[in-house]
Amino acid sequence: MQTKLLLLMLISNMAFSQDQKTFHDYTTNTLEGEEFNLSQLKGKKVLVVNTASKCGFTSQYKDLQALYEKYGGDKFTIIGFPANNFGKQEPGTNTEIAAFCQKNYGVTFLMMNKISVKGDDIDPIYKWLTNKEENGVKGGSVKWNFQKYLIDEQGRLVQVYSSMVNPASKKITAWIEEGIAIEEE
Repeated sequence: MQTKLLLLMLISNMAFSQDQKTFHDYTTNTLEGEEFNLSQLKGKKVLVVNTASKCGFTSQYKDLQALYEKYGGDKFTIIGFPANNFGKQEPGTNTEIAAFCQKNYGVTFLMMNKISVKGDDIDPIYKWLTNKEENGVKGGSVKWNFQKYLIDEQGRLVQVYSSMVNPASKKITAWIEEGIAIEEE
């Protein structure tokens, strides 16, 4: 009887995981308004970050760009999603955000259109990132600007880091280099 129950649970979990969406199942738009299918990133590790131009953490753009310059390419990329959810710290239009990122930080990693990362109008990508039932790994709302999500080569959520974790931290570089996702304290 226990063997049958265990087998049924295993089959149920396998069916659930096969129906589980991945990061690669979503489409978004760039700051320039071009459609971008995230399936283009299959085979790459991705760091996803919600950004803002008038935040105490805005200087992390510099560290994100340095990380992208060091590791970006066939195996790793960064995607920024500007959002105005916290203290109205991203009031600009997509055009203004693009100009700000280029002028102040020389950003060359992917920047997507301005979205909402929480609330009733949450973007579907962030709904997936913050909902365990959708991503199969963990849940929890975005706490502030520059929260970081690590996505593996198969489009699965691996780890979430707060704004306090610098993009150049060992927690992130160890994952890029060695595939080791260190828990946040």
